[in-house]
Amino acid sequence: MRIIAGRHKGLRLASVGKGDPGAHLRPTTDRTRESLFNVLAGQGHPAGRVLDLFAGTGALGLEALSRGADHATFVEKGRIGTRLIRENLGLARRMDDATLLSCDATRLPPAPAPCDLVFLDPPYGQDLGAPALASALAQGWIAPDALIVWEDSSPQDAPGFAVLSTRRYGDTHVTLLEPTDAP
Repeated sequence: MRIIAGRHKGLRLASVGKGDPGAHLRPTTDRTRESLFNVLAGQGHPAGRVLDLFAGTGALGLEALSRGADHATFVEKGRIGTRLIRENLGLARRMDDATLLSCDATRLPPAPAPCDLVFLDPPYGQDLGAPALASALAQGWIAPDALIVWEDSSPQDAPGFAVLSTRRYGDTHVTLLEPTDAP
């Protein structure tokens, strides 16, 4: 696993290999990440502040930082995931512009500032995505014009959000959403 583009292009990240099902770690492949960021670049969406929910290894948030995001907040409650994120932030030397919250993504604390780009990659089949988005919205993590990138095993939607598009990369579906309701 590596950073695809930007300031840290080519940086190898600490990895769990093909994943750790027991820890619900299923890293986004380099190819899917590259395709996803190409879509984001094509939309010209700014990513000043990034929220990476169910962050796992932190690869999505780190890719955003590498491509110019000002700050990334990583939310991961698993021990293995938080260790990998810390290690990867250290490898990229990005500890100063990142925050790691070791907590349940469905019970977020209040946000210090809203985020422009939200990555959501919950464990498949556990129906945690919509509750995590609801928590993020209620706690002020999602800016009114934010873009939400939801990676799951099937296309997704959630109350208070409009689906912009859905793309499929192998067994992974990526749904782009935007908020329609203010908290």
